[in-house]
Amino acid sequence: MLETSARLLELLSLLQIRRDWTSSDLAARLGVSTRTVRNDVVKLRALGYPVDARPGVAGGYRLAAGTAMPPLLLDDDEAVAVAVGLGAVATWRIGVAETSLTALAKLEQVMPAQLRRRVAAIREATSVVPGTEPALDLSGLGAVASAVRGHERLRFGYTKPGGVLEARHAEPQRLVSWGPLWYLFAWDLDRDDWRVFRVDRMVPGAPTGARFRPRRIPEDDVVRHVVRRIVEAGWRYRARVLVHAPAATVAAKIVIPVDIEEVDASTCRVELGSDDPEALALWLTQLGVEVEVIEGPELVLAFERLAARLHRAAGRP
Repeated sequence: MLETSARLLELLSLLQIRRDWTSSDLAARLGVSTRTVRNDVVKLRALGYPVDARPGVAGGYRLAAGTAMPPLLLDDDEAVAVAVGLGAVATWRIGVAETSLTALAKLEQVMPAQLRRRVAAIREATSVVPGTEPALDLSGLGAVASAVRGHERLRFGYTKPGGVLEARHAEPQRLVSWGPLWYLFAWDLDRDDWRVFRVDRMVPGAPTGARFRPRRIPEDDVVRHVVRRIVEAGWRYRARVLVHAPAATVAAKIVIPVDIEEVDASTCRVELGSDDPEALALWLTQLGVEVEVIEGPELVLAFERLAARLHRAAGRP
């Protein structure tokens, strides 16, 4: 059996992993009785951790927001700085964005209201220089991340590429970051199938409180599925081009979602898409290598318009 101090830390970790726990579930995970769980919850409360209890046979516990920060060795200013910093890191492409979101969700879950308001005020008062990382609705992204982490069904409004707003109900499985965009891989309850949603087009509703058992899908399969769905249906315009450069070089330079197929050591085929074919043309010219359009009449016309502008800019007819 775990020593009391170690068991308290384990109990606190479990309460942060999932939104609601029954006494019997916690007792089974910790290898103790439900009476010991009740006593440990009392000790956590004495330490300043806000744990709510639900009465009844199916009752349980939930880690809630409190009137003061629990003892995390952070004062108010430090807690706000950490929350703002985690939100900023979530917009960077350094491989820890999703981890930052889940850490931010845990921190904001126990933040007192006045500190959450300070964090929100900093976000609302902050602007991003155009041309740098795209602005993210961190509150919406955090809500989606919390639903993924807590295995909670999600209701949200979703704006389709054509501008139509739909109400969706899904079981969120995984967040996938690709280039400057975030995508949600989820089981669509209304369509009884897997779907991929762009998070910047989502408006999460109030928490549903409805739990689900996540389907076990390997991480690599999730990523491949998201890539395929985005390439096939995620964009208004799609194209295939032959790029005279190694596949690894292209993958490192293109910051938009693409599907790259190696032809040989110095050539690859790229399937990519966008809501704006002129943006595709501009991105491809920034590769600094020769490209040939295999499929995509909209991209051909976009290249012609771009070439005409560049000739006029150079003072040529």
